[in-house]
Amino acid sequence: MNIEYVNPFIEASQIVIKKAANLQVRLGKVYIRNTPYDVNSPLIEVGLIGKIQGKAILSMPLPIALALISNMMMGAKVTEIDTLGKSALNELANMIMGNTATILYNKGIGIDITTPKMMFGDGTLSPPAGMTTISIPLLLDNLGAMEIDISVTS
Repeated sequence: MNIEYVNPFIEASQIVIKKAANLQVRLGKVYIRNTPYDVNSPLIEVGLIGKIQGKAILSMPLPIALALISNMMMGAKVTEIDTLGKSALNELANMIMGNTATILYNKGIGIDITTPKMMFGDGTLSPPAGMTTISIPLLLDNLGAMEIDISVTS
């Protein structure tokens, strides 16, 4: 995958998470994902359409999801992901992907994004078949890591 495609996801994530959740984001070690996702942890999938075809998946452990929701809601205590929490995480994904699309557009790479779709429950989800999945760990202050995985066709 072209690094020109990956960097905008990192840049947008750092900007949006800082503004929306008041958390600093550092980049972890980027790797190729070959293992399934655990959907017992929140996952948010966003389709990519245009010059880049594929999907992005934001995944995070439950404690990080709860901290993000709490921070986005001005520190309100959050103990579960309810309808409002799902909406907050979907909006966070939407803002990250929208900013990514803008950064890519400014580089001459036009894409559209689909509506975020949250998955949270029993089971696993495999990375898309026939696509390489680049996993970008985002280290959030002292909370741990969430990941943005990008799977695109060549």
